Amino acid sequence: MSIFDLFRDNSKTPKSAHVAKERLKVIVAHERHQRNAPDYLPALQRDIMDVIRKYVDIGPEQLQVDVNEEGNYSILEVNVNLPK
Repeated sequence: MSIFDLFRDNSKTPKSAHVAKERLKVIVAHERHQRNAPDYLPALQRDIMDVIRKYVDIGPEQLQVDVNEEGNYSILEVNVNLPK
């Protein structure tokens, strides 16, 4: 720490409590989304993974399956990162 640090305005740097609060918000939102997900979603994701693996070698981190509610409809969203 230098003498100039005493005169510098440190209010612009995020405080650790604020950073922790923002991270907690992200975790809570993710947990809420997982809690509202249908029970069959993990099994569906495994089945989709098995079918894709017949043709392309991918890992579990390359497949994301989500169910979104829009009005009276449920939308199944499947994202696959295929290797080049």
